[in-house]
Amino acid sequence: MRTLLFFISIIALSGCSASHYLKREIDRSAVLSQQHTGVSIAKINEKKVLASYQGDKYFIPASNTKLFSFYAGLSALGDSIPGLEYLEWGELLIIRGTGDPSLLHPDLPHSKVFDFLKSRKDQIFFTPYHFENKRFGPGWAWSDYNDYYQPEVTAMPIYGNIARFKGSPAGRYQANPRFWQKSMVQDTTVSGIEREELQNVFHYPKLADSQGVTKDIPVHMTDLLTLQLLSDTLKKEIKLINIPLEIDLQTVNSIPSDSLYTRMMQVSDNMLAEQLMLLYATANKLRLSSEKAIAHAIEHHLADLPDKPIWKDGSGLSRYNLFTPRTVVALLQKIYAKVPQERLFKILPAGGKSGTLKNLFKSEQPFIFAKTGSLSNVYNLSGYLITKKGKVLAFSFMNNNFTKPTSDVRKEVERILTGVRNKY
Repeated sequence: MRTLLFFISIIALSGCSASHYLKREIDRSAVLSQQHTGVSIAKINEKKVLASYQGDKYFIPASNTKLFSFYAGLSALGDSIPGLEYLEWGELLIIRGTGDPSLLHPDLPHSKVFDFLKSRKDQIFFTPYHFENKRFGPGWAWSDYNDYYQPEVTAMPIYGNIARFKGSPAGRYQANPRFWQKSMVQDTTVSGIEREELQNVFHYPKLADSQGVTKDIPVHMTDLLTLQLLSDTLKKEIKLINIPLEIDLQTVNSIPSDSLYTRMMQVSDNMLAEQLMLLYATANKLRLSSEKAIAHAIEHHLADLPDKPIWKDGSGLSRYNLFTPRTVVALLQKIYAKVPQERLFKILPAGGKSGTLKNLFKSEQPFIFAKTGSLSNVYNLSGYLITKKGKVLAFSFMNNNFTKPTSDVRKEVERILTGVRNKY
């Protein structure tokens, strides 16, 4: 009888024991003691929460927001990215952007849009009429205009909306594309490359960085600059025409969708996440507006989440975003149901192996596949964990308002989640 009661109690308390472990470790942690912490963990394909610690509280998600953009892309796009929409009108070709970021992007596969435009003999006109976004998202730090992680948002990005500078043996910088070489000005008052805020003049120090070291600087984009860059590369003139195209258009696909998703997730690329929401808008026949795309995605694909997400941009640069850990876990469940595990785990950073988790969760076989999310005083990690018993868990571990070094918080998250892996 005692044996039977013992096993019944073990079964009854198995879920509670995970929550007990989580609460004990967080409450005892000197690192997490003065911050806001929220955690939610659930078994894959089960609605019941396995463990929770303030899982119903709202947190700034930082780049965990990209999980929402990823799901939006999965819900709207097929295997290929729609790279360009166009209308053939007599001897004219009128084109408009879809939000696709891949055209001449230095870190993405070659875009078929380039080949399409290169082969056309028509006079080409570009219309930005349907683009409604501002260059930056709501809540972004406008003083970060020079930082690599904050390129401007446009209807048809080109070269990733950045200029890439590489140190040369002669102690100078080489610009890619070469278009920007003439816009560089030597300046003894700067320590790195600094762009003037509202014009594309790049100030650089007397000595460049070591040979081979690259720096990406966002470009201040305008419609005319987009056409200048494209015309310069294609060696043919493309003109601006600001007209609506309220008819069915033909589409040129550019690159495989997974190549965009993987790059976005592995290195936490903000530009790709922002443009992905414009691609979502294109796929749903909306004007190019992140706000409209997000509202549509929430209404049509995310209405069943436990807590309504306060979702303001595609990348997570905005501190206006607010999600609860249990809502992130519910989203992870939806992603897992839509994407086969093998494909999904190739897209996400793998602990000890790839992307932003390459130096964390080191193990002979990766057991964490997750998205990081960092801003100043914010560190989050959300994704999938495989336990030693082979169970797949969805988790979200969110940390806000800490004053300790991010590295300390990161290590504590690693320690606690590794404990979950070993125990459950």
